[in-house]
Amino acid sequence: MSKYRGPRLRLVRKLGELPGLTRKISNRPNTPGEHGQPKNKLLKNRSPYGLRLLEKQKLRFNYNITERQLLRYVRQAKQLTGSTGELLLAILEMRLDNIVYRLGMAPTIVAARQLVSHGHILVNKQKINIPSYPCQLKEVISVKDKKASRDLVMKFVQESSANPVPSHLSFNTESLVGIVNSVVTREWIGLQINELLVIEYYSRN
Repeated sequence: MSKYRGPRLRLVRKLGELPGLTRKISNRPNTPGEHGQPKNKLLKNRSPYGLRLLEKQKLRFNYNITERQLLRYVRQAKQLTGSTGELLLAILEMRLDNIVYRLGMAPTIVAARQLVSHGHILVNKQKINIPSYPCQLKEVISVKDKKASRDLVMKFVQESSANPVPSHLSFNTESLVGIVNSVVTREWIGLQINELLVIEYYSRN
């Protein structure tokens, strides 16, 4: 299944806030569609499978990844020692497009993905145009030394100046250089989600 390219606010109405997908917030109380229902009523009437599916979709759309990618990350998290749900979130947070977004270089993960794909971002002074590139500790994320690249990123940085940079990252707003200091902690995820339900969704028979 390819990445979603439809109306983003429609997804927000259905799944709730998705800060990685869009900064827009819907004030409509009902889900989209001709027979839309109040969100609270819809959640109350959902089956256990439906609740797990909803959480999985929320995670997938927020991080702008395909079903195949998410399944691969779940399998990767299961091979590691620790809470599988939190490990899954940590893996997603260490993607290059997400790190660029977290540093404030882009307003959303979708925009960050474009920056990376178009060659505006460097990792350890090497151009990386793969949004799914898994960043490692102490890697340096910077902007290509070209006026167009720096002006574009600086514009985004100024717009997101009110949003704090997570504690596991450090960022210099003048040189546009960020460093991955540690793995993200659960409190910085910023997405209202029950990651255990996502793991349970993929553990079904």
